[in-house]
Amino acid sequence: MKEERLNIPSKRTIKYKSYKGEISPEVDNIINRDFHAATLNSKWLTDITEFAIPAEKLYLSPVIDCFDGMVVCWNVSTTPDSILVNKMLDEAISTLSPSEHPIVHTDRGCHYRWPGWIERMDNAGLTRSMSKKGCSPDNSACEGFFGRMKNEMFYGRIWTDVSIDDFIYQIASYINWYNTERIKQSLGFMSPVEYRHNLGLIT
Repeated sequence: MKEERLNIPSKRTIKYKSYKGEISPEVDNIINRDFHAATLNSKWLTDITEFAIPAEKLYLSPVIDCFDGMVVCWNVSTTPDSILVNKMLDEAISTLSPSEHPIVHTDRGCHYRWPGWIERMDNAGLTRSMSKKGCSPDNSACEGFFGRMKNEMFYGRIWTDVSIDDFIYQIASYINWYNTERIKQSLGFMSPVEYRHNLGLIT
């Protein structure tokens, strides 16, 4: 091929990265890879993952409760901007009782270092925790959720001719199934919702 001067065109895939430098002072890694929580809404994890389908790229931002892996809330958008994470955080905060003030662990992405995020955290009395730069194991429980989700509903399927709205519906359906029906060995082979029902935490 070299002798005949033949080239195969290829599309370069650029992995989404949210790190934009040290926008605001760093905070301590309070979670320190301890993803166990004795009570609900005491430790939350969040991050952003990308789904690339033929129609367009989509970005999912969830809040995961370390207590049982429940997806507390989530937001999805075609742009990974501050609106995506701020709206998600507002909805998550609205689920808390006045006495609940979880630690919220993130990576060092710019979304979690801009004034809008920090102001919301402070106003709700939430504590920020942040991974080391480029250290995905520091937020491995959230990364694990993304991996399971993509293996179970995304990879191995053809998404040609699937619209953005239809794909968002698929995401919503999966998260609902994950919370209400998908059993976990660590929860005694119950889903997060069943586990909370069993403990009398929800009716």
